[in-house]
Amino acid sequence: MNARRAERVSRYLSRHLRHAPDAIGVVLDAAGWTPVTDLLDACARSGFPISRAELDQVVATSDKQRFAFDDTGQRIRANQGHSVRVDLGLETTPPPEVLYHGTIESFLPAIRREGLRPMGRHDVHLSTDSATARRVGARRGQPVILTVDSGAMHHAGHRFRRSANGVWLASHVPPGFLSHPQFGHS
Repeated sequence: MNARRAERVSRYLSRHLRHAPDAIGVVLDAAGWTPVTDLLDACARSGFPISRAELDQVVATSDKQRFAFDDTGQRIRANQGHSVRVDLGLETTPPPEVLYHGTIESFLPAIRREGLRPMGRHDVHLSTDSATARRVGARRGQPVILTVDSGAMHHAGHRFRRSANGVWLASHVPPGFLSHPQFGHS
C-alpha cells in the first residue's frame, strides 16, 4: 500500500472509529471496540473497501498509533480522540512535569482566557515533546507551542490519563498552567 492510500485509510478509520461509526453502520461497544469483520464489511458497503492486510498495515505503521487491535486481533478501536461516548478504561496516572500542546495563533486569545478545552472531543490532547505538538499544530496552519505545567496541575488535583499510543489526556487545562511568550509569562 502506498503512502497516499495509507493516509486515506487512516483518515477514514479515524472518522468512523472516533466520530461517526453510525455513518457506515458500525457499532462500538462501551469501550470503543468493534469486530474487525464488521468494520471491514461496513467499509465495503459504504463504498470504501479496505482489505485486512491494509488494515493491519495502517494499525502497525501509523506514526501516531491511532488504532489498536485487542489481544485476539479480532476487535479494533481508536486509541483516543473520540467525540462519541466511549470509556477507554484508562487509569489516572501522574504526568511528566511538563507537557506540550500545539495550536495556532488565532486560538491564543481564547486559550489565554479559558485555557485548553476539549472542544468536540472528550479530552485535551497533550504530548511529551514539542516536536509532536508542532506537528499537531501545523495541521491547521503555522504552529504555536504551549507549555503545560502538568506537574503543578497534578499537584493541584487535576487528573491525567495516558492513552495506549502515548498521548496524555486531561479534561481541561486552566490558563494559569499554560506558558507562551504572548501570555506574558514563560
